[in-house]
Amino acid sequence: MTDDKAARTAPVYTGPRWFFPSALIHELDPDAGRSGRRPRRTARDWVVDFSCFLLAVLIGLLGAETLENSDLPRALSVADQVLGALSCAAVWLRRRWPFALAAAMVPVSFVSETSGGVAVIALFTLAVHRPFRYVAWVAGAQLALVPLYFWWRPDPDLPYAAVVILFVVMTGAVVGWGMFVRSKRQLMLSLRDRARRAETEARLRAEQAQRLAREAIAREMHDVLAHRLTLLSVHAGALEFRPDAPRDEIARAAGVIRESAHEALQDLREIIGVLRAGDSEDAGRPQPTLAALDTLVAESRQAGMKVALDQRVADAASVPASVGRTAYRIAQEGLTNARKHAPGTEVTVSVAGGPGEDLTVRVHNPPPEGDVPPVPGAGQGLIGLRERATLAGGSLEHGRTPGGGFEVRARLPWR
Repeated sequence: MTDDKAARTAPVYTGPRWFFPSALIHELDPDAGRSGRRPRRTARDWVVDFSCFLLAVLIGLLGAETLENSDLPRALSVADQVLGALSCAAVWLRRRWPFALAAAMVPVSFVSETSGGVAVIALFTLAVHRPFRYVAWVAGAQLALVPLYFWWRPDPDLPYAAVVILFVVMTGAVVGWGMFVRSKRQLMLSLRDRARRAETEARLRAEQAQRLAREAIAREMHDVLAHRLTLLSVHAGALEFRPDAPRDEIARAAGVIRESAHEALQDLREIIGVLRAGDSEDAGRPQPTLAALDTLVAESRQAGMKVALDQRVADAASVPASVGRTAYRIAQEGLTNARKHAPGTEVTVSVAGGPGEDLTVRVHNPPPEGDVPPVPGAGQGLIGLRERATLAGGSLEHGRTPGGGFEVRARLPWR
């Protein structure tokens, strides 16, 4: 399994699970739906369920005391309390069958006064775990039976209209509270999905930037290779039409042919490496090498930038073409970023190295003075530079310096 695939299949929430509802943890786990197993109760679920059970028992005891003071026959009173006890035991099933329990409690709570607390708890659970259409049916049935219930069993302390209005308001409050809890959970899940989509889009943008960088490099090398082959063909043609040329000219032309063929072979190897990493069909043109770095710095100075060049390479023209192109592009992108994000600062460009050693490129700028307006961009240029350095066999790093500035550092092999 690759790192990207592991990141996509890993659970979103990896913190302490005991504080969250098991249903929410189940939704946040991407493997939960495939496993088919029911979510196990967390410590919070056990505390909440036990509290609901105690609340249902307490309300049932208060209802049983009311039955003792009424003129209800003894047999009906005992049956009422038995239904209340069974209803309290059914509270532990509210997470597994919320709609079935809430629907069953509508007729049970109508005939059993000790089951009223369980009916309220079941309605709240239904509002938390199921869409509003299920809640509307159950709550509507309960509200329709409230006037009949208090007409059949009038409250000894409150008027009929007052007690009916009180229970209607209480039912609305329970439903509203449950829907509020459900909306909070849905909001958390939607934020989870948005975070996943943002990560996926960022990964796709990075992969696209890498692919485009490969395509540009492959096309660039293709054009350079075509130039070298053309040069080789010209010298070979000269030898073909001038077989009687002086010996020194023939030796010089043969040397040029040999060197051009060697460099063309090197470029061809690099093109094949790029094409293996990603398809190359984009357009481009040959790019300048490290020898043109002085011109790049001069152009930046003419544009108003403060640039200090520290070039410790004895012969920039002797740098291999592919390495020189990569170093030039790194310096160019570093100057461009400094001009956009730190205008007015003095940028330092350092290049050092030699044959058989690593060619190091460093572009550093201090923090800007004052606020700099945001500049559009998503860091794709730095992604392309890292891809260039990797394909050249080196590495590239970038980031903030301890003083608040920004630095791009690259190491390229010079064989």
